[in-house]
Amino acid sequence: MPGKSWKAIPSASRKAATALAATASLALLATACTGQSESAATDDPNAKTTITFWHGWSAPAEVKAIQENVDRFEKAHPNITVKVVGNINDDKLNQALRAGGSNGPDVVSSFTTSNIGKFCSSGAFLDLKPFIEKSKLDLDKTIPKPMLDYTQFEGTRCALPLLGDAYGLYYNKDAFDKAGITSPPKTWSEFAEVAKKLTKTKGDSYEQLGFMPTYHGYETVVDHYMSQWDHAYFDKDGKSNIAKDPAFAEMFTYQKKLIDDLGGFTKLEKYRNTFGDEWGAKHPFQTGQVAMQLDGEWRLGMAKDAGVDFEIGTAPMPVADDEADEYGKGFLSGTIIGIAPQSEKQNAAWELVKYLTTDTEAVVSFANAIHNVPSTFAALKSPDLKVDPGFKTFLDIAQNAHSNTPPASVNGSTYQTTLQDFGYQYESGKVKDLKAGLEKTARQIDTDIEQAK
Repeated sequence: MPGKSWKAIPSASRKAATALAATASLALLATACTGQSESAATDDPNAKTTITFWHGWSAPAEVKAIQENVDRFEKAHPNITVKVVGNINDDKLNQALRAGGSNGPDVVSSFTTSNIGKFCSSGAFLDLKPFIEKSKLDLDKTIPKPMLDYTQFEGTRCALPLLGDAYGLYYNKDAFDKAGITSPPKTWSEFAEVAKKLTKTKGDSYEQLGFMPTYHGYETVVDHYMSQWDHAYFDKDGKSNIAKDPAFAEMFTYQKKLIDDLGGFTKLEKYRNTFGDEWGAKHPFQTGQVAMQLDGEWRLGMAKDAGVDFEIGTAPMPVADDEADEYGKGFLSGTIIGIAPQSEKQNAAWELVKYLTTDTEAVVSFANAIHNVPSTFAALKSPDLKVDPGFKTFLDIAQNAHSNTPPASVNGSTYQTTLQDFGYQYESGKVKDLKAGLEKTARQIDTDIEQAK
């Protein structure tokens, strides 16, 4: 996932597991940082100085790739030396930002895009507007809109994207051929038929499952599904819209019916418990246990490294039947990077942020090294970008005008977690009234957000 090469556990795999903890620690951070977001940079960017850059990458190939980019930056800016510190998660980052002082980082990054609302609203990350204006950067012409969206909150841009992730459909071409399926499905109704056609039962289990639809099915989470419907999590007043926007009820209804059509929740969960680790060689798509998988661009390399014995196809995920003209879109996320408000070297820090996020050579070389999606239009179209047909699918998704990511919230990912928890209850049959369940969930989301303000 974001910021990870396919030879190591993807960094975004830590997102779901740490989202609530990160949100909790950010609540403390808000108290410490509110009011510190305005730039008061006074350092001379041409003076000889040393800045500290904290990032979350840890695998040798990743650390090497980021260091090579830093080396190029130092060559272009001989007056600035960069001290690089890796393997920094949000908890470590939050502690340093709360503590302040000269020993903390100048440039900061995070894999948790869902926390951008808290980063920006609390002042945990510095407002970049003065630096962007001074550099005369036209971000709309530089960076795809969804990536711009997930690096700002309510008009405050406190981060820029540093590579991204795009989610699409992986499918077993050999299984498709055996089933007489000639192309990947483009709508959800087509997808249901293909999933059923690819499913081969074996007693009370499966020889092959067309698709694992449950919310624990490795990336088949609520927000990834919702990206393929036109939807709005919040109304114009900032209130939860999940009970009013029919797209949410449509998605939950579709997903539940797909579960029923493929054997029922109990049978599917029993089969899911036979799956190998999501980040290991025994991933169910790689072993042939499932014929289709919703996943990010990293899966292609991981599957090849695992030595799969079938041909892999990639495509966008299907869309709602009445939105066929939007086929090609998908869910986007990625790594974010900004400046620590306590930094006394903000102008020098900005030079590094600007270089890593907008210099085409820097973005392309980093994307090639760790096999993530480039985060600028120029890098996406660069002839130096290493692209094979399977990977191109995700580059196209990243540039699709309808691709999207959940909106930022003042309490980070809490609203997404609340909706996901409802999904678990509904798909398992513990909650039977969808309308009432969505209304109750919406009230909880509104309460949580109000309390976080």
